Amino acid sequence: MKQVITLYIKRFTIIYIIGICTVGVLQAQRAGNTPARKLQIAEFAINSLYVDPVDEDKLVEDAIRSMLSRLDPHSTYSDAEEVKKMNESLQGNFEGIGVQFQMVEDTLLVIQPVSKGPSEKAGILAGDRITAVNDTAIAGVKMSTDEIMSRLRGPKDTAVKLTIIRRNAERPLYFNVKRDKIPIYSLDASYMIQPRTGYIRINRFGATTADEFLTALKTLQQQGMQDLILDLQGNGGGYLNIAFDLADQFLEQDQLVVYTEGRRSARQEFKARGNGRFRTGRLVVLVDEYSASASEIVSGAIQDWDRGVVVGRRTFGKGLVQRPIDLPDGSMIRLTVARYYTPSGRCIQKPYTPESGEKNREQYATDLITRFNHGEMMHADSIHFPDSLKCYTKRLHRTVYGGGGIMPDRFVPIDTTRYTDYHRALSNRGVIIRTVMKYIDRQRHALKNRYETFDRFNDHFQVGDNLLAPLRQEAEKEGIAFNETTYQKSLPLLKTQLKALVARDLWNMNEYFQVINTLDDSVLEALKILRTDTYGNILKEP
Repeated sequence: MKQVITLYIKRFTIIYIIGICTVGVLQAQRAGNTPARKLQIAEFAINSLYVDPVDEDKLVEDAIRSMLSRLDPHSTYSDAEEVKKMNESLQGNFEGIGVQFQMVEDTLLVIQPVSKGPSEKAGILAGDRITAVNDTAIAGVKMSTDEIMSRLRGPKDTAVKLTIIRRNAERPLYFNVKRDKIPIYSLDASYMIQPRTGYIRINRFGATTADEFLTALKTLQQQGMQDLILDLQGNGGGYLNIAFDLADQFLEQDQLVVYTEGRRSARQEFKARGNGRFRTGRLVVLVDEYSASASEIVSGAIQDWDRGVVVGRRTFGKGLVQRPIDLPDGSMIRLTVARYYTPSGRCIQKPYTPESGEKNREQYATDLITRFNHGEMMHADSIHFPDSLKCYTKRLHRTVYGGGGIMPDRFVPIDTTRYTDYHRALSNRGVIIRTVMKYIDRQRHALKNRYETFDRFNDHFQVGDNLLAPLRQEAEKEGIAFNETTYQKSLPLLKTQLKALVARDLWNMNEYFQVINTLDDSVLEALKILRTDTYGNILKEP
């Protein structure tokens, strides 16, 4: 009898719960027959009635991602952790111990402590190995790089204990490092590439980019710069207002930099203030297939006003403006609200098919591979624009095209002869970087004593068998078959890369690019254009 009563109570409870949920759903339906209400009812019903437990947060996130996937490829959802990482790179700083590092054989090897950062102040040196953080081993335990970084990073003024293994030290060393704000720079390099020509490379458009660029520009002008090569190769963009600030350095007052317009967003124009520091010198802008968004705004404005020569390959073609919409849990929707247009009226967004979901996004993401397979990266005449997309530059009325990136004034093909299967295998498996790390670890002090300045290093350091033999041995350990023909074909590139990486580890990225640019075909073409009459011929008055 007791069991029957218990079973009856359970059945009554289930019926009662279902009844409450059904009433809730019916009430919600009566409240309004809108798509948003429909979605809310579905989520409420699943969470309340589904046979198994559900993760309500994940359900909602999946619904948001699915909705955005039916729009354009750049409307996206990011969870709170992704938002934090994204903001760090664009805001120009994060909080941590301040070291550049590389994982070598399951051990964190310090390449360089950040100048005046917490680690440098504590006495940590280039070449040190960090083996434990707060007495937790991070070496030899197969810990992911993200997990290691999460242990090293933390709020400003908090302390972290590091265990260090230092070459020639008899026992482990212990350091207490107080975390601080660590700058993230968006300028990779800035130097005089020739007596009257400066070179500046920007890797992203972040919060500090305009200030960094202006500082570099002033320094180069003090060194006698009259012409400038602005390298935006591989620059995927960033903040729209920073692109405007950068273009403002080159254009005259009231010249239009870019305008945006959308279904619910009125036309908004961004015009130069006319107080830039480089409004008259010769300018060459380098772009490639990875230059996108803010990079295309700058190069498009320069080209449309006939202010400089654009060199390289057709850019990515991202001409959509995203508005960040913050959500209560720290996550974010980046929703496309407008398109941006260059001064001549070009929308440089490449084609996409809305409302086709993940398949379209996959096709969009593999567009660069498609371009390569069609020969576009090697032959300029493989690129065709319809006459309907034709526009004209503002001053010289040269023909330019919209609808798919910025087509450079001077095309530079990819040199596929340098990149052999052997070289690709070395790169993909980290053999080149690992070889340099081991070499630097053994020779750092000797190299520093021998080459007191980078100029001396650049003039006299030669990559010989002391680096190439360990490279081949490391490759053999990785199971990469040696082939004399492909090895010899890759040798000029390998030697330059090895020397550039040694320079980076002894000094910084600025010195790396001074070496690696000697083989960059777009940089070499820019120098040729400035050295000959080509610049004037491209920008010749009609």
